[in-house]
Amino acid sequence: MANLEEYINDPKICDIDPLIKMAIIHYQFESIHPFYDGNGRTGRIINVLYLINQKLLNLPILYLSSYIIKHKNDYYQHLQKVRVEASWEDWILFMVKGVEETARETIALVLKIKALMLEFKHKIRANYKFYSQDLLNNLFKHPYTKIEFVVNDLGVTRVTAANYLNKLAKDNILKKEKLGTGNYYINEKLFELLIRR
Repeated sequence: MANLEEYINDPKICDIDPLIKMAIIHYQFESIHPFYDGNGRTGRIINVLYLINQKLLNLPILYLSSYIIKHKNDYYQHLQKVRVEASWEDWILFMVKGVEETARETIALVLKIKALMLEFKHKIRANYKFYSQDLLNNLFKHPYTKIEFVVNDLGVTRVTAANYLNKLAKDNILKKEKLGTGNYYINEKLFELLIRR
C-alpha cells in the first residue's frame, strides 16, 4: 500500500497522462484489496479525488460507479485479464471510456438541472412576491428543503419561511411530506432527475 501511495503522489515515478494513471491506480488498489469491505467504493472515490488532485476536475461530480455497475461483468473481466495476461491496454481503454461516458451523462444532467432551475425561476417570479435568487438556490441545493434551511439561507423568520414553503406546496411546485416532527418540502422534479442517473 505504501508503494501505491508513493506512486499516486510522486509524479517523478511515472509521468503519464492522469487518466491512464488513474486506471492503473484503480487496478492496483483493487488488487491490494486492503479492506474487508468497501474496497470498490473506496477505489472509485480515489479515482475522483486523484482527478481533482490532477486538476482535471474542480468538484467530485464524476460518478464512475454508475458506469462500473452498468458494465460490471466487463469490469471484472478486464481486471482479471490484467492479472492473468497483463492486458493493460484493454483495461485502460475501458476506464477511459467510463470517464468519457460518465462525463457526458454528468454534463447532460447539469444542463437538465439548469433548465429546471430556469423553469422554477420563471414560475416563482411570475406568481409570488417572495421570489429571490437565494430562495431558488435553496430549492436546488438538495432535492428537498425544510423551514430551517430557508430561515438560514434567506435570513427570514420561521413563520415567513413556513409561509413561503406552504404556498409553493399548495401550488404543487414542492411536495410537502411530514416526517417525524418536521415537514420536508420535496422538489420532485429535481429528485426525479437525480434518481434517473
